[in-house]
Amino acid sequence: MTRVLFVVSAADRWTLRDGEVHPSGFWGEELAVPHKVFSAAGWEITLATPGGKVPTLDRLSMSRTAGWPWRLREVAAYLESIRDRLDSPGVLAEMDPDDFDVVFYPGGHGPMEDLAVDPVSGAL
Repeated sequence: MTRVLFVVSAADRWTLRDGEVHPSGFWGEELAVPHKVFSAAGWEITLATPGGKVPTLDRLSMSRTAGWPWRLREVAAYLESIRDRLDSPGVLAEMDPDDFDVVFYPGGHGPMEDLAVDPVSGAL
């Protein structure tokens, strides 16, 4: 069985170069769709964040400007269906990359706040 590590941002904000701070997190569709596809393929998925912190959904990813309402409802429903997994991620520093066949990073602006500068993430 293929094992995949989802490295998810634990950031709830994105700090710009000028110091301006925007609410942020992981982008809903960029986590939900691959997770659903990989799950349907029978892959075993482990979610991990820096420090094992519960990830924050970027609310903009679920806003009207992010897509068709029917699509956003599908994404929201899928994220709710995996809520227990999102609420209890593993600690990224405790993950052994040799235990996984694939490492996947869902997008959004949140990863720029924490994963882009995290030494464990960088080593992956």
